[in-house]
Amino acid sequence: MNLLSSAPWTIYVDGSCLGNQNVDADTPAAWAVVVITGDTGLGRGTGSLVEEFAGHVITRSDEPNFIGAEVGSNNTAELTAIAEALRWLLTEGGGDEAIIRADSQYAGNLASGAWKAKANRALVAHVQELWTTVSLLRPLSWEHVRAHRGHRWNERADHLALRKANNENPAPLSFWKPGQR
Repeated sequence: MNLLSSAPWTIYVDGSCLGNQNVDADTPAAWAVVVITGDTGLGRGTGSLVEEFAGHVITRSDEPNFIGAEVGSNNTAELTAIAEALRWLLTEGGGDEAIIRADSQYAGNLASGAWKAKANRALVAHVQELWTTVSLLRPLSWEHVRAHRGHRWNERADHLALRKANNENPAPLSFWKPGQR
């Protein structure tokens, strides 16, 4: 996929997992969403920040906002980030076109239905249901962005997810620079 398209809404998503080996329900994992307007997708990130938010991957079915993740992992964090971006699109931005940009081809292809889930099936089914619902309301697509290449908004989403996974506050955007962990 190329990064030559633009839309009124561009949403960068990322996930982070601490110790992403031998994961279980207690493995710390988090996601982040960065909503941009006016992003052309060219270069190192254009446009203006509209909103950013992050949270932990919820792995307990009895907790509020559980959406099917059985373990904390990078993959469940990436999928949860897309789910949260889709939830945002359900209530914000009218019916304008939206592009979700992710550095995880796994999450993007599963969310959009291009790939069939072999793992994380309940979570993927929930994300695909959200994708279908949002797609009925507005033009929706996803694009792959290469991770850790200095792209401002992808790096910002990475920063937010990592900080959340570590239970740390993110650096304010005004003091943050791409690549800062």
